[in-house]
Amino acid sequence: MNLNLTDYKDRLHACWIGKNIGGTMGAPYEGKRDMQDIQGFSTKSGKVLPNDDLDLQLVWLNAVERCGLRHINACVLGEFWLSFITPFWNEYGIGKNNMRRGLPPPLSGDFDNHWRDSNGAWIRTEIWASLLPGNPDDAALFAIEDALVDHGAGEGTLAAAFVAAMQSAAYAIRDIRACIDIALAKVPESCRIAKTVRLAIKCHEDQVPVREARDIIQKSNADIGDGWFEAPSNVGYTVLGLLYGEGDFKKSMIYAINCGDDTDCTGATVGATLGILGGTAAIPADWRAHVGDDIVTLCVDKGSFMNMSVPATCNELAERVLRLVPHTLFDMDHSHHTQTDTTVLDAPEDIPADLTARILGNRHCIDRLNALEAFSFDTENLFMRVTTTVIDGPGIVPGGEKTLRIRFENIIDSTGNMPYNLRFRWFLPDGFAVDGPRGTVLPHATAHNYQSTTREFTVRVGERVEAENRLVLEVAADGRPIPLYVPVMLLG
Repeated sequence: MNLNLTDYKDRLHACWIGKNIGGTMGAPYEGKRDMQDIQGFSTKSGKVLPNDDLDLQLVWLNAVERCGLRHINACVLGEFWLSFITPFWNEYGIGKNNMRRGLPPPLSGDFDNHWRDSNGAWIRTEIWASLLPGNPDDAALFAIEDALVDHGAGEGTLAAAFVAAMQSAAYAIRDIRACIDIALAKVPESCRIAKTVRLAIKCHEDQVPVREARDIIQKSNADIGDGWFEAPSNVGYTVLGLLYGEGDFKKSMIYAINCGDDTDCTGATVGATLGILGGTAAIPADWRAHVGDDIVTLCVDKGSFMNMSVPATCNELAERVLRLVPHTLFDMDHSHHTQTDTTVLDAPEDIPADLTARILGNRHCIDRLNALEAFSFDTENLFMRVTTTVIDGPGIVPGGEKTLRIRFENIIDSTGNMPYNLRFRWFLPDGFAVDGPRGTVLPHATAHNYQSTTREFTVRVGERVEAENRLVLEVAADGRPIPLYVPVMLLG
């Protein structure tokens, strides 16, 4: 598949302009829980408002530029977050504080977090969609890694996967309903996000008035906050705007924002998505002139990040993303995830007739989401991935016990399909002990088994417990010189 370079750049630029328009228009109404009746901007012409939805993505851009996409995961993004993103509100603050206590992502998003189902992640997906255009599964996988930092296994992470997949698909498929259907196929049918999106679709198909449709969606999620900054309802409002607006930029934006609640986020996501679909030609000239092309930040620590280059305009941001795209697409073409060999070249657009079928046949995203479990985290090296699940969370009491379920997976794509003998050694706080195996065989892939094994360990807690208690499991593989170290933080 080839995306025409000129067209892609225009739609990439429109994505960020649309993000700014929606964020600026919606910001004055953020948190209003009643249906609104806006018809346009209430802000001063020529001035764009700062928006954390975009700010966080500028830090992710720097992370990809510095580390390369193939090295991006939740832990890397967490480190960038701690260093360069300033807010401590809601899930942002909980995630940051948990990381500061030693809990790695996704534990940082799971532990003591009443905002796991909130909006902080699905509003920052455009960077992943734009770096991986026409590759919804790959875009969603990185959006998941992003969301795990502050949402763990909550609905906020599922929402991020949905929106990233929808927006990535929009670079190749110019039908918003088709993009929504593709994104629905990338999240579990039983999750609240999927149920709410299907409800929005049904309301539109049944020609339910948009105000009534909004109330139906809000009531459907009353048990998790009645639409108060939680992801299912707000993603539902976004989908209402996209469907009821019927491709018209102004109508779509106004419908979404008038639903109320997290209005800067719903408006910004509608604007970005329609920008991707239609390019700059789809954005009304008067609205574009109202916000201009500047980027104004609020949440980025530019003072201590001396080498951070924050783009000054949407056009500069588009140029920087564009420079990365050949590398990100190359990385994914060699990751065994993608089923679309995508290029962005100065050549005619070439979209395969069976693209939708190929995308729907890719299960990497849905398999990843189905495997999510609270209080689980990954540690890996080149040939092995270790998934540690802290049963019932990291809290402990003196003299108690804690069960760890640890899965060892052979990464055969990297170093070849060979089995390993693993040996375990624990480094423990004074008074702690661990009961469990001293080693195991890590199988390779055959016709009779999958290349993984799972073992359980019981941590016997000492009588003296600190606020933070770090255990480390050393996993050594015969024939490999460098052990893998798995840190486990337990909180007293």
